[in-house]
Amino acid sequence: MSTRTPEHFADKELRIGIIGCGYVGLPLALRFAEVGQRVTGFDVDPAKVEKLSAGESYIRHIPADEIRRWRDAGRFSATSDFARLAEMDAILICVPTPLDERRQPDLTYVVDTAREIARHLQPGQLVVLESTTYPGTTDELVLPILEQNGLRCPIAPSGEVSTDFYLAFSPEREDPGNVQYSLRKIPKVVGGINPPSVRAAAALYGQAVARVVPVSSTRAAEMVKLLENIFRGVNIAMVNELKMLALRMNVDIWEVIETASTKPFGFMPFWPGPGLGGHCIPVDPFYLSWKAREYDFATRFIELAGEINTAMPYHVVESVAESLNEREKSLKGSRVLVLGVAYKKDVDDLRESPSLKIIELLQHHGAHVDYNDPYFPRLHKMRHYDFSHMQSADISPKNLATYDCVLIATDHSAYDYQGIVDAAPLVVDTRNATRTVTHHREKIVRC
Repeated sequence: MSTRTPEHFADKELRIGIIGCGYVGLPLALRFAEVGQRVTGFDVDPAKVEKLSAGESYIRHIPADEIRRWRDAGRFSATSDFARLAEMDAILICVPTPLDERRQPDLTYVVDTAREIARHLQPGQLVVLESTTYPGTTDELVLPILEQNGLRCPIAPSGEVSTDFYLAFSPEREDPGNVQYSLRKIPKVVGGINPPSVRAAAALYGQAVARVVPVSSTRAAEMVKLLENIFRGVNIAMVNELKMLALRMNVDIWEVIETASTKPFGFMPFWPGPGLGGHCIPVDPFYLSWKAREYDFATRFIELAGEINTAMPYHVVESVAESLNEREKSLKGSRVLVLGVAYKKDVDDLRESPSLKIIELLQHHGAHVDYNDPYFPRLHKMRHYDFSHMQSADISPKNLATYDCVLIATDHSAYDYQGIVDAAPLVVDTRNATRTVTHHREKIVRC
């Protein structure tokens, strides 16, 4: 039986361990430190631990001053020593859940983390999985691993049960660069293995966020996160498909969407682009479609949306080739500058960025490719790409004029789009970033 009641997690001066100090884990750690808790960030990357311990930030929108503030106050520290998990009251799992080469769920990080926690699990501890995954992961995968040390957390949809530890799922809703909705303002969904686990997790998160939304099970909470991102993925796929049709019909799709947005009910705008990026929308739908096959169910909308969005980088490269061809140039041998490699504007986040696929495709077709991004002076080796030899190119007017095509892949606010169009011989715009450009519009091709 747990030595801590669920209400214990509403106390101040808890010891909270957060596994994974990335775009999700680090903001969460600092928020809990801000409300008075003692937080330890756990990470397998020694470089991250070293930087955090030195009070340095590796995420642009998280200032180093904030890290140093809570470090110096004794409320935040970082370590690679997972034996210290035994000291924690609560352990929050914020590790990646990518897709493998076959676009199937890769839960290696979750499994390895659960095994590490199991080695040090103590009676009364609260464990919460935040990593996005398919319904059933918490009870089918994580729970059996945690129970291997002899402690028990019985699955119970309702009623009071005796439990040795608490286990819940609470999906992250982090949106890097969104200043309007910070972590504290976003409601936190919580689902537990049993009612005491729900109450324990709700008590903990209730200190850090404005509103906690309990649901009936971990599976419901897991499905909530997938629904949120599948909703966006399907609608983005729809406007991407409409964009390609509108181009053939010589209709301005951005004008159409903006005008449709004047309807005060029944419509929500989504915007086309060169493909999906980020840690959620390009990945999450495939988690559900993969799990659905276990139930002999075909998620046709999800899979079709995935096909459309995955095809967008190919459409962009075809547009570049056609635009060059109209100017009596071939893609092979042409010099192409890709503007923006972040997955969305004004963030230092490369995860699943369509720009990376576009660069790979352009190189495959024989183009000489450079990139510019104010947030990435150099590129590094990634899970599926190795552009570690590339560094951000100069975008002075003199240098822009040397490229056969400038491709706008990410519409960073820092770019002077009129200046870019003035200097470049050809601009292919995937984001409608040049909509306010007034001179030399004949150089612009929107795709």
